[in-house]
Amino acid sequence: MSGIPHDHYEPTTGIEKWLHSRLPIVGLIYDTIMIPTPKNLNWMWIWGIVLTFCLALQIITGIVLVMHYTPDTTLAFASVEHIMRDVNGGHMLRYLHANGASLFFVAVYLHIFRGLFYGSYKSPREITWIIGMLIYLCMMGTAFMGYVLPWGQMSFWGATVITGLFGAIPFIGEALQTWLLGGPAVDNATLTRFFSLHYLLPFVIAALVAVHIWAFHSTGNNNPSGVDVRRGSKAEAEKDTLPFWPYFVIKDLFALALVLLIFFAIVGFMPNYLGHPDNYIEANPLATPAHIVPEWYFLPFYAILRAFDAEVWLVQLVSWLSFGIIDAKFFGVIAMFGAIVAMALVPWLDTSSVRSGRYRPMFKIFFWLLCVDFMVLMWVGAMPAEGIYPYIALVASAYWFAYFLVILPLLGLIEKPLPQVATIEEDFIDHYGKAKDSAKADAVASPAE
Repeated sequence: MSGIPHDHYEPTTGIEKWLHSRLPIVGLIYDTIMIPTPKNLNWMWIWGIVLTFCLALQIITGIVLVMHYTPDTTLAFASVEHIMRDVNGGHMLRYLHANGASLFFVAVYLHIFRGLFYGSYKSPREITWIIGMLIYLCMMGTAFMGYVLPWGQMSFWGATVITGLFGAIPFIGEALQTWLLGGPAVDNATLTRFFSLHYLLPFVIAALVAVHIWAFHSTGNNNPSGVDVRRGSKAEAEKDTLPFWPYFVIKDLFALALVLLIFFAIVGFMPNYLGHPDNYIEANPLATPAHIVPEWYFLPFYAILRAFDAEVWLVQLVSWLSFGIIDAKFFGVIAMFGAIVAMALVPWLDTSSVRSGRYRPMFKIFFWLLCVDFMVLMWVGAMPAEGIYPYIALVASAYWFAYFLVILPLLGLIEKPLPQVATIEEDFIDHYGKAKDSAKADAVASPAE
């Protein structure tokens, strides 16, 4: 953690000195696991280890599944059934992989919304936030292409709908869509390309995760109080921090065990709960499903995509001003990706000087409304685009953009924050008591004695 005084790795034996002078890998690991960490971190800081587990699980199970999968439209569906029925443990591998993607997105959404509440995107962590959003985009791309691979009805028609969005881009859309598909329609070339990218992107995610960890190790961990660790001396820093090992490692492993208890219960007893039954029907280009929906983790942005249809006055206005270049379909695409871009730009849209939402009473109200809004978008994205559902989606989409583009900039100007704690140590004592703080301090000091 740059700027925070702490003990660094010093090789003692001859072998350690020889290795350290040529490849300081032991020192890197030591400095990583012994990094001074704000001691007031709460249970919302456990999602990093869950995400790390999910990435490892997806890569390992994915590599094994690839050994039995055939990326060909005439054989893909049958090869998945072969995995389920004939490969030893194949059904468990596939269910771990499929439900692992859902756990991945549960953890990343909680991780993102925790960052939004506690201001983890604020200076000096803007780059860390942007790298995190790039990881999220890679996750979305990987999950979408993976959903196509079983070559079921929802796989095929989901790919047809989503890739069709690229065709809405003016001037270059048709050529871009043809290039993406490898032909005029979703077919064998599409499946082959998606399979290749689905296999590649997890390793890109792993590289971005390494950079993400490096970034926040350089700037320091945020914490619930939003107050930085004191950097004057090692003694002052030790009052605000504890070593990552063993305190936070044990805490994270305990939380991971609880999460996995639920995860394996779902995999073992209700593995298809989050899937769509139509995907157990082989893809048929001549039979369109009654209601095409993506996986649950895409639903909020799918709802935003559908909300802006040709009847919305804003869409009509933009279409008229652009002489018809930006039609309703392209406007929906812009809105869908714009919703993610707005979230990525939050370090510059939030004008408040206070980092943690804990001390921002007005912000709390609008933030919890955003959480409810996200769940409403997820729900309405699964509903048919008829009746009252398009109106609900439009209102929810409007609030999403209003929160990032209007409310956050204004709150920084009009909101009066509550008094903040002066140090992390003070916040820790306020929440856990001085006796516990002293006990932990003694535990840290005892090894040196």
